Amino acid sequence: MLNLADIETPALLVDLNALEQNMQTMAEYFCKKPVKLRPHFKNHRVLELAARQMHYGAIGITCARLWQAEKLVNSGIASVLIANEIAGDAPLHRFVELSREAPVLIGIDNYQVVAHLGRLARNRQVQPHVLVDIDLGLKRCGVAPGENAVALAKSTIAAGLTFRGIMGYEGHLQPLPPGPEKQSAVNRAMAFLISTKNRIETAGIPVEVVSCGGSGDYSIAGDYPGVTENQAGSYLLMDTWYAPFAPDFKPALSVLATVISKTCGERIVLDAGVKATSGERGLPTLRNAPGLKLRALHAEHAPVEILDRTLNIEVGDKLEMAVHYHDGTIQLHRRMYGIRNGRVEQTFTIEHQD
Repeated sequence: MLNLADIETPALLVDLNALEQNMQTMAEYFCKKPVKLRPHFKNHRVLELAARQMHYGAIGITCARLWQAEKLVNSGIASVLIANEIAGDAPLHRFVELSREAPVLIGIDNYQVVAHLGRLARNRQVQPHVLVDIDLGLKRCGVAPGENAVALAKSTIAAGLTFRGIMGYEGHLQPLPPGPEKQSAVNRAMAFLISTKNRIETAGIPVEVVSCGGSGDYSIAGDYPGVTENQAGSYLLMDTWYAPFAPDFKPALSVLATVISKTCGERIVLDAGVKATSGERGLPTLRNAPGLKLRALHAEHAPVEILDRTLNIEVGDKLEMAVHYHDGTIQLHRRMYGIRNGRVEQTFTIEHQD
């Protein structure tokens, strides 16, 4: 069993105690609710962790890309939602072929894609499962709530697709601090979603799935009548940027780095820059290192100011940088070391597109 000192740097670490507590906290919440958890894969991209989430009561897994859905299905997880749009002949062909293996759900917000997918599906004698994607104010993907969504739902049925329901992501509301303002804003977004569900059902179309939510509002969206599943994902590993907006969960990720240079009384330099940890949402902080302050992330280096000149820190020592944005950091690594009591208990493989 490796010690931290034995790990080649830079390396991605996960605190197993924090990960397990986060998983348990979320599982316990949803086990008591009619709404169920369909956690997001993109936040960790580890098939073993997806399987653990299923063991802890998840009804399926959410993902962001077709290749991720293919890997999940090949690993034995059949209930998968691609909470995203795809377009183009080759990706739609692949989705149709995947639909022959498992009833994978996909978000739809475009009539041309509906028609294209319908043609390909008829040729392969399969009826892919779709959700109409609703824009809840994020202004990214999705059609407007109400009659626009009703019309698109009708078009999916006319094209020979299997309409299963609707989805929406109120991502712009996740980074609101907990409190009455957030409660009201999320409830308004959920009202748009459920009103659209009711309109589709009034048109004579059953709506089985209403999928939404994230780690920052799981207990609000997860409590709203009519919602059937929640797509929270960041809760499992959590990062220091998201943590203030999701205080029920502990940051679990860090990047281990080695001191490779020292200017006495002024600075040290670590061997981990933006190729090892994301600086997209701000600089990470150093763990358990009072007297040191990270000043920048270069491509391969991280200059650190020495604030306390009495600090005993030398070339060859190792430090941990708390991951500030885990989505942008996970994709930089091929493996993640599971740490407990200062030792490597497990090594996880992070999936990448082939």
